[in-house]
Amino acid sequence: MDKNTLKGRSLLTWLDYSEEEIRYFLDLSKQVKEEKKRGELHQRFTGKTIALLFEKRSTRTRCAFETSIGEEGGHPVFLSTADIQLGEKESVEDTSRVLGRMFSAIQFRGFKQSTVETLAKFSGVPVYNGLTDNFHPTQVLADIMTIEENFGSSRGKKLCFVGDGRNNVARSLMVICAKLGVHFTIVTPPALMPDPALVKTCETLAAAAGSKILITADTAAVEGAHALYTDVWASMGEEAVKAERVKQLSPFQVNQDLMAKTGLKETIFLHCLPAIRGEEVTAAVIDGNQTRVWDEAENRKHTIKAIMLGTLGLA
Repeated sequence: MDKNTLKGRSLLTWLDYSEEEIRYFLDLSKQVKEEKKRGELHQRFTGKTIALLFEKRSTRTRCAFETSIGEEGGHPVFLSTADIQLGEKESVEDTSRVLGRMFSAIQFRGFKQSTVETLAKFSGVPVYNGLTDNFHPTQVLADIMTIEENFGSSRGKKLCFVGDGRNNVARSLMVICAKLGVHFTIVTPPALMPDPALVKTCETLAAAAGSKILITADTAAVEGAHALYTDVWASMGEEAVKAERVKQLSPFQVNQDLMAKTGLKETIFLHCLPAIRGEEVTAAVIDGNQTRVWDEAENRKHTIKAIMLGTLGLA
């Protein structure tokens, strides 16, 4: 692959990238993680700046972007909705044009997918989707990296998401798994199944890559899963429906019984965090010996660094 084809590109969803390009980012992520372990110091982002736009609060996404670029000589600028007029007094289009003149790249974490798409269209610099209601692409690259650290190649492995099948993480996992040939199952109640159009798209991609997509309400479908994954039952902005979500999703809690249903002793547990122990996952699972959530959280940093290095032409 010619890595120059990545320079200047935005990351809004993995639907826009080929399997080969995603694999390049994964390999680069593993490289920069090894560099960090060896204590190597690099200054690849010297002279580069990134605008970090946040409508939603963040721990891992913000810290990963700030430390990744900052420790290599770049300068991150955090901008919340209290700091700028994003879509208020000033249109998103105009904000995009201004930031594109001042920064090397832009990260957006917020609600509407259309906002990050507009930033990418009008800014003229790479724009990274740090989370929208539709997709969370930087998260799932770290998830795949974590799976590969435990099982080698992710191709042909089975990843099962249990919980709200419509949320941004479940949707993004479905896309990246379909691209990479990972068997992917969503276990969710009928009312929370992902939109059929995206499922159909991913089924087509998965078939081409040699894997399968399954959407079901049957928890028995976790059998054979190398990784069980869950997320909070009510995402940011859905606090009003929390009681309804608890009622819908309580039968889908990831606990020791569900982990045992995979039939594999080596099954690992993943969670994008923050987690609510006693709701979507029990303390025994997330704090037990099958959990890999802390490796997964650390990998947010390495994968985000790799994405920026690749798209800024610095790798």
